[in-house]
Amino acid sequence: MGEENSRIDELLRRIDDLLEVLKIVSEDLKEVSDALRGIKPSAPSVPRGLRTIDDVQRAFPRDLAGMLYFEETSDYILIKPRQYLGSENFAKIASIVRDQLGGEYVSAGRESHFRVSRKM
Repeated sequence: MGEENSRIDELLRRIDDLLEVLKIVSEDLKEVSDALRGIKPSAPSVPRGLRTIDDVQRAFPRDLAGMLYFEETSDYILIKPRQYLGSENFAKIASIVRDQLGGEYVSAGRESHFRVSRKM
């Protein structure tokens, strides 16, 4: 029975050692958890959206929008005249495209058009 008692004592000592190790690990985990709680996550980056034809059309007064044809490509919204614009309407449209939409005029003869990047 003396041998059995020594085995039990050995097992109890090993259990005490394991409990001590678990206590240390538990304290370390608590420190890490507290540190992580203190860190504020950065604001999630909001992907910039892509402009749609509707977004671009809304920038124009109804009378000017009616004179224009809007076409969507992978990178741009193209704005082409449906009819002769005249210098006054052309200037108004060019101003809206440049100032409000950040677009540009592309001079290409009969294929001339305004273009606005779809990236906002």
